[in-house]
Amino acid sequence: MEIIGLIVAGIIIGLLGKFIAPGDKDNIPIWLTIVCGVGGVLIGRFIYGAFGGDGSDGVDWVRWLVAIVTAAVLVIVASTVTGRSKTRV
Repeated sequence: MEIIGLIVAGIIIGLLGKFIAPGDKDNIPIWLTIVCGVGGVLIGRFIYGAFGGDGSDGVDWVRWLVAIVTAAVLVIVASTVTGRSKTRV
């Protein structure tokens, strides 16, 4: 059940990361957005724990914010590496 939750969270976090990525840095395919979202959740959880985050009762909004920012960075990196262009000559 954790894998399904991770994938669902990855989809949501990846789309949010793609939404906040600046300008033309959101031109990657949806499957790569999901991968960036899953990576954002996993890496964000690690970063949150490394800086002393120990969770809270209920929803831990700071951890999710860290995951969204991490996913946005991964979307920017993926867009730069894949080099897809929106304009065709």
